[in-house]
Amino acid sequence: MEPFRRVRGKVMPLPRADVDTDQIIPAKHLKRIERTGFGQFAFEAWRQDPDFVANDPRYRDAPILVTGPNFGCGSSREHAPWALQDMGLKAIIAPSFADIFRNNCAKIGLLTVVLPQEDVDRIIARAEDQPGFEAEVDLESQTVSLGDGVPRHFEIDPFVRHCLLHGLDDISLTLQHDADIAAFEQRRPDLMPVTTAAGA
Repeated sequence: MEPFRRVRGKVMPLPRADVDTDQIIPAKHLKRIERTGFGQFAFEAWRQDPDFVANDPRYRDAPILVTGPNFGCGSSREHAPWALQDMGLKAIIAPSFADIFRNNCAKIGLLTVVLPQEDVDRIIARAEDQPGFEAEVDLESQTVSLGDGVPRHFEIDPFVRHCLLHGLDDISLTLQHDADIAAFEQRRPDLMPVTTAAGA
């Protein structure tokens, strides 16, 4: 996955609490075998409303979503982060997230930022009042900047931060130990199964 350092861009406000993964990506789309192309189905039911924020051209290509508490609750489907990332999001700001959803986001390089409710409310209000309003989310300094000279600090698990900064998914983390794995395989008795690279 791509390393994440910072993102600056338009903010899309979604002032709703308890947005679950079925609202993010309906179950009927989970039979697709690809990992890409889910963005067109994100928030599908809500997109039927012409006034839904994702239909508003003023928020088109916004890389930052700001939303309510307990975002990503419900089932653990990985397709929800895939859909959000595929629609162009790079960071999501909320007062809280469902744990599994947050972990699934980290595994694909989609940053989740927890800020106090009052800060989230302030960002949502500004994005609603000023469509096109831009913010910056900086993972290196762990801050959200709104252009008012008062950066908001956020906490993040140090290991997750390391993986995001260096673009390390689960496979990349494993491949960091490629030499050790190869050495182990050389020492294994002949009677034991041998693992080989795909296509070897």
